[in-house]
Amino acid sequence: MKSSSILSGVAFGALILTITASGACAQSWADNTTISGRIYADFTDQTTKVDGVKSGNNGIGIDVKRFYVGIDHKFTDIWAVNVTTDFTATGYTTGSSTTTLDNVYIKKAYLQGTFSPAFTVRIGSADLPWIPYAEDIYGYRYVENTLADRAKFGTSADWGLHAVGKLNDNFSYAVSAVNGNGYKNPTRSKSLDIEGRLSAKFDQLNFAIGGYTGKLGADVQGTATPNTASRFNALAAYSGDQFKFGVEYFSANDYSAALVKSTTTTDKADGYSLFGSYRIDPVYTLFGRAEEVNPSKTLSPTKKDKYYNAGVAYTAFKGVEFSLVAKHDEVTSTGHKTTADEIGIWSQLRY
Repeated sequence: MKSSSILSGVAFGALILTITASGACAQSWADNTTISGRIYADFTDQTTKVDGVKSGNNGIGIDVKRFYVGIDHKFTDIWAVNVTTDFTATGYTTGSSTTTLDNVYIKKAYLQGTFSPAFTVRIGSADLPWIPYAEDIYGYRYVENTLADRAKFGTSADWGLHAVGKLNDNFSYAVSAVNGNGYKNPTRSKSLDIEGRLSAKFDQLNFAIGGYTGKLGADVQGTATPNTASRFNALAAYSGDQFKFGVEYFSANDYSAALVKSTTTTDKADGYSLFGSYRIDPVYTLFGRAEEVNPSKTLSPTKKDKYYNAGVAYTAFKGVEFSLVAKHDEVTSTGHKTTADEIGIWSQLRY
C-alpha cells in the first residue's frame, strides 16, 4: 500500500509536468514555485507500564516524528498544484546500516482551482476538513495530535475531491468526497466517504461543527459492509493575542473497517479535550491540555483513555520552536491499567 501511494504521487507529478510542457504556464517553473518544509522532533525520557510492570520501549531517545517537504506551483491565477511528502524516522531498518523508504508517503498531491474566495476545488490527496482545522486552533501539533487523530477516529488527508471556501467575513466551509483509506492508501472502493465542516469566527471566538460518514475504504467487491462509519465533531475556542482556551468533542459509530464489515457487532465512542495557553511574553508561552476518550462504549464500556500534557514553549525565532513538556496517558479497563509517562523537549522547524 505504501508503494501504491508513492506511485500515485509520481504519476500525479508526471501529469503536472505534461501540463507545464504544453504551455499552460508561460513563465519558467521556478518563477512561481515555492518549497516549504516542516520537521517535528523530540528528545525525551519515556516510561510505559502495563499493570505496574514496565513494558515496551522505555528510556531516553530521539524521535523525528514527522518530516514534511512541500512543493507549491502556480500555473495561473486560478490553477495551482501542491505535492507534499510525509516521512517518519521509523523508515530506517532497525539494526541495519541501510535506509529504507518504507515510511515515505505522498501526503498531499492535488491540482487546485481557485474560482472565488468562496469556492476552491482540489483534486487528489488533500487536507480533510476537520483535523487540520483543529490543529490550527490548538497550535501544538508538534507536541501531540489533536483529539480525534490521537484516538484514531480520523485522519488528516485522503484521496478524492475537495472543496473549501470563505462565505463571508465570519463563515467558512470545507467538504471532501474521498476513498476512505487515508492518504497512505489510495485504493478505491465502490463508494465515496464524505467529510465536512462549517466554521465561524467572530473576532477572537472560533466555532465549528463537522462530520464524517462512509465505509472507510472497506466497500470493495465481494465484501459485505452492513454498517456505516460515522463521526460528529464540535469545537469552540477563544484565541486572543495572549490567552487561548478551547474545547473539542467527538462522537463516533462503527468507526473502523472491521466494524463496517461486521454482521454481529456495532460500537460507539466519544471523547472531549480541553486545551489552553498563556503567552508570558513574545518568547515564552505556557500551555496545557486534558482529555478523556471512551473508545469502545458498547463492546468495552469500562475502557477509558485519559491524557494530559503541560509545558512551556520557547520561540527561538520565526519558524523554530522548542517546548519542555510532561505527558501522561492512562488507559484503563476492568482490572487492567496501562500508563505512559514522557518528559523532554519537543520541537518544530518550519521553513
